[in-house]
Amino acid sequence: MKLVEDRVAVVTGAASGIGRTTAKTFADHGASVVVADVDADAGAETVAEIADDGGEATFVQTDVSDPDDAKAMIETAVDEFGGIDVLYNNAAIEGPVARLDEYENDAFEQVIEVNLKGVWYGMKYGIEAMLADGGGSIISASSIGGEVAVPQYSGYGAAKAAVSHLTKYAAIEYAEDGIRANAVAPGIVRTNMIERTIEEHPEMEAQFLETEPMPGLADPQEIANAVLFLGSDLSSRVTGTTLPVEGGYLAQ
Repeated sequence: MKLVEDRVAVVTGAASGIGRTTAKTFADHGASVVVADVDADAGAETVAEIADDGGEATFVQTDVSDPDDAKAMIETAVDEFGGIDVLYNNAAIEGPVARLDEYENDAFEQVIEVNLKGVWYGMKYGIEAMLADGGGSIISASSIGGEVAVPQYSGYGAAKAAVSHLTKYAAIEYAEDGIRANAVAPGIVRTNMIERTIEEHPEMEAQFLETEPMPGLADPQEIANAVLFLGSDLSSRVTGTTLPVEGGYLAQ
């Protein structure tokens, strides 16, 4: 059963990790996919992998913190595939691992630019296109760090908390226009971002493994499955929520 057949999905941060896996998952379920990322080479690899599996995708180089890039990303979906049905605001950076008083001002601003304003721009231009196209589904990447305080991630957590709240505004303001807005809040997922953190701070690997009641670390596919659910008609009555995908962490 293909859950998003003949639909158009835009996935940011789709050159690697959760973004790449989600882009491929949407393509596997019948969607035409706009792969958006700052990394042109890795983005092209995502498109090639989708094509090798028989799917349809195109790449657009996108810095989500640049409103002109975000607008062009949405316009690519409209120009190439005729519209947009699903937008997954996934692109994010981790920022430094530091206590609040040691967190550099420039680093905080950069995290907000990408992780919050990047979602804002995606929503703004994505909603414009969806209004003209009869509706759609927006999913944005929050985090367990947006639900509870994770020490030494204040910038990241503040941005993600704001994403969850911004999602509620979009859900309420456009409920009568056929547009749903939700977020996913992953826990610790084995991605390049986490691998870099472990490489820079080896002592954190044991902490990561002990964070969630369920054993091990999540696989990107487990997050992609949740995004697919929120982007499909299986969640047709779900809007304004942040779905935790975190192995029971928030239940503790």
